[in-house]
Amino acid sequence: MTQPSRTGGQILVDALKIHGVDTAFGVPGESYLDVLDALHDSAIRFIINRQEGGAAFMADAYGKMTGKPGICFVTRGPGATNASIGVHTAFQDSTPMILFIGQVGGDFIDREAFQEIDYRRMYGQMAKWVTQIDRADRIPEYIARAFQIATSGRPGPVVLALPEDMLVTKASVADTRRYQPVQASPSAAQIDTVRSMLAGAKKPLVLLGGGGWNEQACADMQRFAEANHLPVSCAFRFQDLLDNAHPHYVGDVGIGINPKLAARVREADVILAIGPRLGEMTTSGYALLQAPVPAQRLIHVHADAEELGSVYQAELMINSGMPQVASMLAAMAPVDASAWQGSVAEARADYAAWQQQPAIFKDGKAPLDLWQVVRQIDKLAPHDVIITNGAGNYATWAHRFHSYGGMRTQLAPTSGAMGYSVPAGVAAKIIDPARTVITFAGDGEYMMNGQELATAVQYQAGVIIIVFNNAMFGTIRMHQERAYPGRVSGTTLHNPDFAALAVAYGGAGEVVDNTEAFAPALERALAFTRDKQLPAVIELRYDGNLITPGATLETIRKTAEAAKAAG
Repeated sequence: MTQPSRTGGQILVDALKIHGVDTAFGVPGESYLDVLDALHDSAIRFIINRQEGGAAFMADAYGKMTGKPGICFVTRGPGATNASIGVHTAFQDSTPMILFIGQVGGDFIDREAFQEIDYRRMYGQMAKWVTQIDRADRIPEYIARAFQIATSGRPGPVVLALPEDMLVTKASVADTRRYQPVQASPSAAQIDTVRSMLAGAKKPLVLLGGGGWNEQACADMQRFAEANHLPVSCAFRFQDLLDNAHPHYVGDVGIGINPKLAARVREADVILAIGPRLGEMTTSGYALLQAPVPAQRLIHVHADAEELGSVYQAELMINSGMPQVASMLAAMAPVDASAWQGSVAEARADYAAWQQQPAIFKDGKAPLDLWQVVRQIDKLAPHDVIITNGAGNYATWAHRFHSYGGMRTQLAPTSGAMGYSVPAGVAAKIIDPARTVITFAGDGEYMMNGQELATAVQYQAGVIIIVFNNAMFGTIRMHQERAYPGRVSGTTLHNPDFAALAVAYGGAGEVVDNTEAFAPALERALAFTRDKQLPAVIELRYDGNLITPGATLETIRKTAEAAKAAG
């Protein structure tokens, strides 16, 4: 059958439609005008961003929420370098994503032409696959392979460069079938071994994390935990893999871990780690589990065979996708849990105690109680509210005290990327407009991609953004006080009026500086975003001395000074 002649741009957009793409994010560039023209007549929404870093973060958020690759288009050179932060985040977070970069034409290649970069070298360690499509008639092949790679095994980002002249070249080529993600599954013998190891345990613990989960997989893991009376923890920034209100959820294993949960991890005799890489943040700097051979009997399940054994030599290593292993564990005959059955209630009680008001607020001297802020969010927002955040100490208030409602209610970068919070929140509201979305943003972190508030207004994305304004880069200041007490350098910020800025963008804005004012402000923001379908910002102004739930800058500085004096 003779295929119609199409430009490279049209072939590419037709391929995206075949693979189920409904939304793409990006910043336009002259290097891929033919793609933009083809998108004009397609059903694919092209969300125009204000900076490529924001666009890539939105694509990452799309991948996390849907399990499908988030699509991002940027132009060459500066556009590609700006977008690299989102690619790195997608790689470390195991998020499916495809970044398309307009490239100089083939007649200019390798001359260091205007904005030219060799993307294979630039993105080599940041993506699962990086390549350039040099022939229009091979676009369907490359696109199909990109989707296949991004979603199979450990999900992650793919980068495709698109030479400008290739996109306007016409070709007659057949389209491909839709991609089919491929995942490994455990063997029956491996599940039998899991059962045998659990049956011999006295202090087992489940640790969930990583990418590739869906609602059914989470439901299956819940059934498995209930049937075997197992305490379930979640890895750093994967707290939504089990509803935090569930009696088997015992807390997150990450930065600022509950000391009693940390002790439970160390004292466990069997750890069933399903999905996490067991990286630095989850293992408290590789200290909770000794590397390379843990003291605990470790069962490590991961979608990437190369990840297994790369740091930890588990007693049992299973290469599997999350839905595959979860369904088999849910179907496994339960073991006799009498040896540890009471541990779930004990661990849950430890978690509940960890959720109580921190001592720094109990004297009532702080005008704004950040613990109460989170408590009011849990009271006033729906249980399935999506919480997004970037990097910074402010995120601890959400991670420790918010009760995540299950899959998918948390969007946060395990890569520790600043600037993620606002784009992720806007994207979440665009993707699922019926859901309530609340973004936690530090003052320094907000300023890195706060311009995406304009995107929220343009696409009527009613996200609520809570800016934690303590006039400093708080995390760095905390470490600075520990290492160089009293010598403040490079961490003090002079900020704009965030509330007024939100109004200037076309949204709503309020300033809150005391506990009593927060709940009414949140109620107004919830009503405004629901009725107007526009964003609202609540700026929290508070004493920067309140740096974490467990310590103030003053106590950190005094402790460091005393240690220096003694040493």
